[in-house]
Amino acid sequence: MTATLVAFVALFALLLWGVPIGFAMGIVGVVGFATVVGWEPAIAMVGQIAIDNVMNYNFSVLPLFIMMGSLFAHSKMADELYGAAHALLGHLRGGLAMATILACGGFSAVSGSSLACAAAMTKVSVPMMKRHGYSAGFAGATVAAGSTLDILIPPSITMVIYSILTEVNLGKLMVAGFLPGFLTIACYIAAIGLVTRAWPHLGPAGDRTGWRGRLVAMRDVWAMILLFTVTLGGIYFGVFTPTEAAGIGAFGAFSLALLRRRLTLAKFGQMVIETATTTSMIFFVVIGALLFANFITVSGSAVALQQWIGGFHLSRTGLILMLLAIYLVLGCALDASAMTVLTVPIFFPLVVAAGIDPIWFGIFVIIVVGIGMIHPPVGMLLLVVRSLIPGIRTREIVYGILPFIAADAVRIGLMIAFPSIILVLPSLMK
Repeated sequence: MTATLVAFVALFALLLWGVPIGFAMGIVGVVGFATVVGWEPAIAMVGQIAIDNVMNYNFSVLPLFIMMGSLFAHSKMADELYGAAHALLGHLRGGLAMATILACGGFSAVSGSSLACAAAMTKVSVPMMKRHGYSAGFAGATVAAGSTLDILIPPSITMVIYSILTEVNLGKLMVAGFLPGFLTIACYIAAIGLVTRAWPHLGPAGDRTGWRGRLVAMRDVWAMILLFTVTLGGIYFGVFTPTEAAGIGAFGAFSLALLRRRLTLAKFGQMVIETATTTSMIFFVVIGALLFANFITVSGSAVALQQWIGGFHLSRTGLILMLLAIYLVLGCALDASAMTVLTVPIFFPLVVAAGIDPIWFGIFVIIVVGIGMIHPPVGMLLLVVRSLIPGIRTREIVYGILPFIAADAVRIGLMIAFPSIILVLPSLMK
């Protein structure tokens, strides 16, 4: 365990120094592995892990889903999503914040990256909320919380990684995220309603849109709803695999962008570069995390940690709460992909031995990873959103996120008490 503690200290030092997380984990993992086993096996491990993951067919869904989200973002469809949500809810107290959560949920249905959602929705919704007198911290916190939906509502990059690590059926895992996603939206909207009722200055009511305007706004998003229904419905009914669904989704988004005359050759080239860059970044994170995880395994720390947790003889609920605490701590420094790759191989055997359903645990991991990215003091999404809003202080956005953290506690409690929220749809799949 001493070697692992030293490795984590070195990892955090590299991160503070500004080294990208994938490279930081890879460097520490290789050096640690070489210290325990030798440099020749360590170097061979780097090549083997890189080849195994880059050549893994299951990872082919990543660039397709990323391209799908990029097409929607660059085609200004995020603006249309927010416009439709604004037309429905904007007249309520806190309605623009509620519309932001709803629009984030819609964007999540066509994208798999929380960072992409945060970037798109900050540009679209925060200026509107600030013009209507919303607190900048509350507005930014709303976007950060809503962006966590992107790894929960399929398509989800984190789901793909979890499925590959555990060999859990990706189609069932994606379908399992659907109801928890709706529950999250409901909890966040309820939190906004309660907060703005108690402190009206945080989220004043906006302008009311007539029914004609609402119908016009909904007309602009019907194609996105149809595309999401086709891709997820095809997986649910067994018409095509998740990889095929990713291809259909990317082609559908491409066709919509062409039909709406919002796709130029220059924009398409930019999106291809963005997709390749984001995919490469994810691969570096995954490979780096696997190198670090291999070091933890050969050092004996993984077995020691499993034995330590097992020694408490915890109930299922106790085990879940302990893992929740660990993920919240890791969320201060690691992103969703890194946390998943680093922790799932260690905790998954404990979870299976405790009789916890692997699909339920997968959604649980995705949810708590998302919470880790927004909880103070250094949730990654908080920092991203803060960097995109001029003049906002960290303290403002930290105060703004607290109601959403409370809502997260409620939804986790509901999913622990009622596991069928996660498991009912996968159990009905063909």
